[in-house]
Amino acid sequence: MNNNQVKSGYCAIIGRPNVGKSTLMNRIIGQKIAITSNKPQTTRNRIMTIFTDERGQIVFLDTPGINRAKNKLGEYMLGAALRTIQDADVILWLVEPSNFIGKGEQYILSELKKINLPVILAMNKTDSVEKDEVLEFIDTYSKELDFAEIVPVSAKTGDNVDTLMEQIFKYLPYGPMFYDPDELTDQPVKQIAAETIREKALYCLDEEVPHGIAVMIDTFHERERTKKLEDGTLLKEPIIDIEATIVCEKDSHKGIVIGKKGAMLKKIGILARKDIEKLTECKVNLKLWVKVRKEWRDSDSQLKNFGYDNREI
Repeated sequence: MNNNQVKSGYCAIIGRPNVGKSTLMNRIIGQKIAITSNKPQTTRNRIMTIFTDERGQIVFLDTPGINRAKNKLGEYMLGAALRTIQDADVILWLVEPSNFIGKGEQYILSELKKINLPVILAMNKTDSVEKDEVLEFIDTYSKELDFAEIVPVSAKTGDNVDTLMEQIFKYLPYGPMFYDPDELTDQPVKQIAAETIREKALYCLDEEVPHGIAVMIDTFHERERTKKLEDGTLLKEPIIDIEATIVCEKDSHKGIVIGKKGAMLKKIGILARKDIEKLTECKVNLKLWVKVRKEWRDSDSQLKNFGYDNREI
């Protein structure tokens, strides 16, 4: 296809924590790439996913929720989000349906007013409010910034997501695709596996524990094993051996992560293994350990060890 016929560009997805950025991105891609949770700090790194069809290619940059930094991890996450805006051709700002524009949204507005890029406002979670209310909320936001487009959507149900995609393509430049049409993400399987383990910990654990959790993949080994079928036929099947460490900040948190007789750690492992097997389409052996690294979220060296380094963004 001629480069003058297709569009290709970068779309940064921004917003406060828990507005549904990762859910929307997973919905668009049609596969779970970014982890989701109803707890803050779910997305910590910039995650790139690629959508390709006959219109061209959108490279989505999913960012950590923009929030006031309380520690060095928070500073990293804020830096990741703000730097991503500079790399984009179009900004997609997700907000929740409300008349109240709080301090977090006001901060994002102040940053958006500094840039000369088209900004599309997507009002998410419209399935949770009445249609008349959505129009009222859109009117409130439209007075704050000259948005290129305003689109009400539901990442959860998929409602109006096709319209949103049309609007994003509208503001992308014509040109060659950046990635092979079959590519979905720049995230290696090893990284997605680590994030999947962290997602299951977020799901299983109490509110105060997940913020202080990181996951390190210690070993990631792909091999083949021979399986004997009932008729005596020998079948070779792929298998991945993963050993990972869940890092927490306090000794008391370690006990919570492990649980009584290891029950919590086992639960996290089972849920994570199932998702990783679905992603890789092969058997997975997953072994988990738990270690304490006190105040790692305020340690430059520890943050770098866990893959949080703004210099790499």
